Amino acid sequence: MSLKATAEAPANLAFVKYWGKQDSDLRIPTNNSISVNLSKAKTITSVEFDSTLNEDQLSVTNRDIPLESDFSNRVFRHLDRMRSLAGINQKAIVHTQNTFPTGVGIASSASGFAALTIAACSALGLDLTEKELSEMARLGSGSACRSIPDGFTEWIAADINNSSYAVQIAPADHWDLNIVTVVVSKQAKQLSSTYGHSLAMASPFFKARLESLPVRLETVRSAILGRDFDTFGRETEMEAISFHSIAMTSPIQNPGSWISGAYYWLPESLELILSVQQWRGSGLGVYFTLDAGPTVHLICLHKDLDRVISAVHEVESSRSDRKWDILINDPAMGAHLIAGDDLE
Repeated sequence: MSLKATAEAPANLAFVKYWGKQDSDLRIPTNNSISVNLSKAKTITSVEFDSTLNEDQLSVTNRDIPLESDFSNRVFRHLDRMRSLAGINQKAIVHTQNTFPTGVGIASSASGFAALTIAACSALGLDLTEKELSEMARLGSGSACRSIPDGFTEWIAADINNSSYAVQIAPADHWDLNIVTVVVSKQAKQLSSTYGHSLAMASPFFKARLESLPVRLETVRSAILGRDFDTFGRETEMEAISFHSIAMTSPIQNPGSWISGAYYWLPESLELILSVQQWRGSGLGVYFTLDAGPTVHLICLHKDLDRVISAVHEVESSRSDRKWDILINDPAMGAHLIAGDDLE
């Protein structure tokens, strides 16, 4: 007997970040966060439970993932949560692929565990509400909960398991924003987001940022609902700097070494950040944000999209030895089931 389903889920981009956890086991954050789903950054995952299998199996397109790797173990533990809820012990074959680079600051774990959650719950016959699916996805990867609802979402921090989940702020078609995601390097970051979260409270500025976030959350939420682009852009950009300031001032003590903090930017990241400042001075409406990685996300209204793309290409071509991947994203729907033959 086998039970199979396939799901697609978007990565999400946080406008107000979460950084630091009040409960690492339950992946409950220290603060609420606000994000949007990205139309061109997706994970497609199929899950098939099969009574003839003796162990879970995982395959990732274009990647060699050992069964004993940390990632494989996270996937299999997440399957265990859903198997336990369904009362089914069958092992599963999981096949997954991304439409974008992994480990560069585009929330691949969010899209991955959201897709895994939707596919596995469907294959197991679990009839969960959106809230319950968001809570389940969060247990696999915290920000995966934000990839469950459509469009613009907010993750509620809360302090207990069944009160921390994501809700929709506005649907995907609410605002004609574009997010130009510039992948300046495909090399996976050396310091994982999970490890970075564990260091956050070591920053001397962590408490001050936490205290300022309720006002910022309200400002960004209201700006999205009111389509106030400049207020939204300014708060989002300042939030990115605030978040990275915490990461950069979180000391790390490793055996035999000490470093002052987590630096996710590359020189090309800073080059684009400085370029955005210049573009705005020339009248171009664009703002930036970065998650935990070197990838720079440029936010603009659709009317300015072509000018932003042209400006990015001009910076890119200033050096003949580089070629950036550029993803043009719209706000997107959340995780959902698809036909199984959509997987390669």
